[in-house]
Formats: sequence, structure tokens, C-alpha cells
Amino acid sequence: MTNKTLVEVRRLGIFPIIVINEAARAVPIGQALLDGGLPCAEVTFRTAAAADSIRMLADKFPEMLLGAGTVLTVSQADEAISAGVRFIVTPGFNPRVVDYCIERGIDIYPGVCTPTDIEMALERNLTTVKFFPAEAIGGIPYLKAISAPYRMMHFIPTGGINYDNLIDYLSLPSVAACGGSWMVRKNWIEEENFAAIQQEVKRSVEAVRSLQETQNA
Repeated sequence: MTNKTLVEVRRLGIFPIIVINEAARAVPIGQALLDGGLPCAEVTFRTAAAADSIRMLADKFPEMLLGAGTVLTVSQADEAISAGVRFIVTPGFNPRVVDYCIERGIDIYPGVCTPTDIEMALERNLTTVKFFPAEAIGGIPYLKAISAPYRMMHFIPTGGINYDNLIDYLSLPSVAACGGSWMVRKNWIEEENFAAIQQEVKRSVEAVRSLQETQNA
């Protein structure tokens, strides 16, 4: 399986993981992301507003790379696909969810944290997976160790990623991109402080661009 969204994910380098409790906040959040220079969002299925939020973002911002996160069941995957996502992210490796997405041609980045998880992904010809929970399980040293035998696999670390350790992760050859909520903090969303979201997104995007320019020089 070749991930159709992978080129965009790698180009962006980061994507925000968003928990939205009220769908009415989805569009202002999306606008803040775009204004900050990041046309991408992973909306988690941790709230009842997830599907409606995705649908509103897809309708308002068709240029945005939209994904659904914390997808635990086939039912949630189907709901996310119907709402307009282009990729799905799971916290662990659920064969039923992974196979469902593959069968429907939807890119999926399943969560892995062990060699067994990685080999289950390779068996399905997946080339990129989510590394979760990145910091809690051992961070960069653990990722270096676990990825060593699997040079054909690329990882998207999430869980404990923030502005301070972002570049350290992205500097690893095995890392395709990083995801996190530091750009869309819960209190900013609840306070509707969309200006703060835009500012942090812009700061993070600039850091990623600076790294990419250095790597490509």
C-alpha cells in the first residue's frame, strides 16, 4: 500500500491533533491553522462532535489535509470516511480497522510501539506508522532502537511531542512527521483563543521550514 497522503504529510512535517468538544469551534480553528501556514488537521474521535467537526472543516476548507484520530472501531472509521477525511490514525494496531481502511483505499497510520506491531504493518505493505506514545515509552532512544531493523518503515511520533523536542524528532531519518496538541491546546480552544493557536502554529511551521532548508542545503 502506498500512502497517497504521505507526500503531503512529509512536506508539512507536522500536524495538529485536535480535540473539539463543540463543532461550532471547528471552522475558527481551521482558519487559525491555515492563517498560521498549516493546511492540515487531525480531529480526534474523543468527543461526540468529531464527525460534525470534520464535516464542517471539509466543507469550508477543501484544500485542507484532514484526518481522524483516536479511531478505535470500524464504525468510527466509516463515520470519519463519510465525513470527508483523507487519512485515519489509530492509537494501536487494530487489524479490523486497518484492513477496513486498506480495503476502501483510505490511508491509515496505525499506532505501533513494538516490533510485532511494526511487522503487522509491514505484512500489509504499510510504509508509515504512528509511533505512540512517543515520550512515555522511551522517546528518541527507544525509537532509534526499535526502528533500526526496519529501515523501510517511517514513523510519525505523537504523545509528548512539543515545540522543544520537535526538531530533535524530525532530525531522525526514520521520522516522516510529528503530530501533537501543543499547537492547539485545550485551554486555547475552550477560551476560543484562536489567535494563540495561529501564533503557535506559525512558530512551529517556521521551525520545521528552517530544518528542512538546512537538510536540503
